[in-house]
Amino acid sequence: MNFPATRLRRLRSSESLRALVRETTLDAGDLIYPLFICPGKGVRKPISSMPGVFNLSIDEAVKEAEECAELGIAGLLLFGLPETKDEIGTGAYAEDGIVQQALRALKKSDAAKKLVLIGDVCLCEYTSHGHCGIIHEGAHGYTVDNDPTLELLAKTAVSQAKAGADIVAPSDMMDGRVAAIRKALDAAGFTNTPILSYASKFASAFYGPFREAADSAPQFGDRRSYQMDGANGREALREIALDLAEGADMILMKPGMPYLDIILAARRKFGVPMGAYQVSGEYSMLKAAFEKGWLDEKRAMLEALLSFRRAGADFIVTYFAKDAAKALK
Repeated sequence: MNFPATRLRRLRSSESLRALVRETTLDAGDLIYPLFICPGKGVRKPISSMPGVFNLSIDEAVKEAEECAELGIAGLLLFGLPETKDEIGTGAYAEDGIVQQALRALKKSDAAKKLVLIGDVCLCEYTSHGHCGIIHEGAHGYTVDNDPTLELLAKTAVSQAKAGADIVAPSDMMDGRVAAIRKALDAAGFTNTPILSYASKFASAFYGPFREAADSAPQFGDRRSYQMDGANGREALREIALDLAEGADMILMKPGMPYLDIILAARRKFGVPMGAYQVSGEYSMLKAAFEKGWLDEKRAMLEALLSFRRAGADFIVTYFAKDAAKALK
């Protein structure tokens, strides 16, 4: 039927009608909040390029976790800033590494026990050169040596699982990392620890503020030899299929809004739990517009988050998690 018999505005005429026919929902329980854990005590250091986000010592991270639990947020994604770095990222898999210490502390907090704790498995925050693997220097310059890196990633995942991580999330984009991690977790007795693979992680300009927050900028070159080319949608689906075949339980898409088409394509093709990461540049860009008064903060924030759910994401990693949870209440 066409106009005038069909009038789609009939179902938009009041908030109650709009709510009744709303196709997509957003809840605090859909949100994961990233935390940057640093050494010290009582540390709450502002990150200049990410207003409202901080480097937190472990005691402050526990307080943050307790607030997140009260707000109904689903979980936390933990990144670490070690006291020292070396060429092979020893701090990533050390028993007393900063993330491992934080996981143990969080597991002792009754409030934080309500949260899913996710350990980011990568080396870039821990290596002196800022790359996500072991560096090999040859006649034509440096390369990130894929296969030797897998052992270190697997050690990192096992160390996080031992410390209390509910999920491990490899973000390095090395080929074969999921299989290596699954094998190591199973051998260590962590057969029930899920792997959330950053299966589709693009070499993006939107990571800039994160690199300040995590002190993880490459000291030379860039990451385009291992992170994906932003032009390649079909390759993203191949990456996801390979990670699932290697044992990934869930997948994470990164960045978010510039790659909504990838999220939608993955949702149509794969029936697994899937998340979207609204990355630091997306957050900072919106925060700058809010501070200028160019956008309505609450409406724009929730609209952006809803776009991920509409595209097919089951959950969203976002620095807006606390603000969004408060707004949704």
